[in-house]
Amino acid sequence: MGKIKVTSCEIEGLYEIEPAVFGDARGYFMETYNYNDFKEAGIDVQFVQDNQSASKKGVLRGLHFQIQYPQDKLVRVIRGEVFDVAVDLRVGSATYGKWHGVILSEENKKQFFIPKNFAHGFVVLSDYAEFAYKCTDFYHPNDEGGLIYNDPDIAIDWPLPEHMDLIMTDKDREWGSFREFTEKYRR
Repeated sequence: MGKIKVTSCEIEGLYEIEPAVFGDARGYFMETYNYNDFKEAGIDVQFVQDNQSASKKGVLRGLHFQIQYPQDKLVRVIRGEVFDVAVDLRVGSATYGKWHGVILSEENKKQFFIPKNFAHGFVVLSDYAEFAYKCTDFYHPNDEGGLIYNDPDIAIDWPLPEHMDLIMTDKDREWGSFREFTEKYRR
């Protein structure tokens, strides 16, 4: 192995991944994904779709999940910096409702592996950010779910600079609470 460093998080199934970066006067090279290395590290999934988004400072996307077609995700930032968050929505999990966040940036080149049945979101901390991720299932537009980003029961500690105006879609501003999610889906 040796091409990636995989660090387990306090929530089982979440991993922070640091690729080996080979740099010289010309720039750098790194493998962002190698099935064999990930499998050896315990992440044995088959990705079927790659996505990329661009956002300006203060954009908050999330907290999103797929209901009937959950996805594993491997996320990274190729330009700028974001605070990326995953919330455990796995029924019966000891960490149900707990969250983990990580700074992803073009400088640290970290990646974040988020397994199925987690809500996911991020906020852009730099002036501009490009965010890329791989998914293990295709996007189904009628299968979206979400949680409000500032739910007091989850209590995510977003590292928002003072006076930062959040930019969100109406849909992201109107997602329900964690309590509503639990009542609806965890019967």
